[in-house]
Amino acid sequence: MDRESKLVERIGRAFRLGSRHAHDAALRLGIGDDAAVISCDGKNDWVLSCDAFLEGVHFLAKTHPADSVGYKSLVRATSDLAAMGATPRYSLLTLAIPASRTGVWLDEFLNGMARAARYLKIVLAGGDTTVSSVVSISITVVGEIARGQAVTRSGARPGDIIYVSGTLGRAQLGLELLLHRKIRASGLGGRRARHSDRALQSVLQPHLYPKIQLALGTWLAKRRMASAMMDISDGLSTDLARLCAASGVGATVFPELVPRVPIPAELSKLAGLKFDPLKMALHGGEDYGLLFTVSPRNVKDLRAAPGFSLLKAIGEVTRGKSVVLMDKDGAKQRLEPRGWDPFRR
Repeated sequence: MDRESKLVERIGRAFRLGSRHAHDAALRLGIGDDAAVISCDGKNDWVLSCDAFLEGVHFLAKTHPADSVGYKSLVRATSDLAAMGATPRYSLLTLAIPASRTGVWLDEFLNGMARAARYLKIVLAGGDTTVSSVVSISITVVGEIARGQAVTRSGARPGDIIYVSGTLGRAQLGLELLLHRKIRASGLGGRRARHSDRALQSVLQPHLYPKIQLALGTWLAKRRMASAMMDISDGLSTDLARLCAASGVGATVFPELVPRVPIPAELSKLAGLKFDPLKMALHGGEDYGLLFTVSPRNVKDLRAAPGFSLLKAIGEVTRGKSVVLMDKDGAKQRLEPRGWDPFRR
């Protein structure tokens, strides 16, 4: 188990043992999943999640454009709602910021967040502001879903097929380029940019301005198609391990089936950078695709899913607790959870 999951478990144990309100009848799903589920009436449930986005941990102020920070902070929080199959409704923003950033930087940040809110059709309902030595963002999101339809991490069963949506490793590739300062994050798509420059700039988009799988998530939930689901935020190897742990199962992943990011020809001209598409697909974070499992009897019905052509079966759920890679010759090796872990030394 990764360090972050252990910390969440520790928090959960403390409150289950010490709180008089640990067993609230309205709380349908609590700590340990992508979001909490609370009954709001006889027909619908609220789905709630919060997400931190911190300077020096999740972004670098001198490297990441302010509008990307605003946009991404809201999108990544809302991805937890997509992972449950919920429709976004409201958000709350807590923003701690240095006084020196309350001018142009703040304007660009807010423009980016407002653009994300329009894309997600989510309403900013309130929040809090204060001063800090670095930018600290915390966003709470509230979604809505028909009662009992929220998809959890804990429903996978042996024999289920494991699916991912989209190409994995795209955000990691963009991050690598950005951190190595091989291309600038500002001026994306400028008219005077050379064709090769524009091609490289496009590699940054999944990292700076990610898209999430809201339509697919709600479709899977409404039709009760997915037995378990979560978003791929910390990397496939880490997130699949979490899904399997929640479901009490194992998994076999076939590496040749994992959809990995193609490396543009232009990158071969950049000295000093080497890319392993499979490693980025397995361990790179922030792709925000969906990882879900489907019973074999429901697989044929997936053809009607939004973006079906981007869905890829990569393995199957197994008995036991191990998550392994199996190559074409049948050789197995343990898939270590080596995705994003903020507590890793």
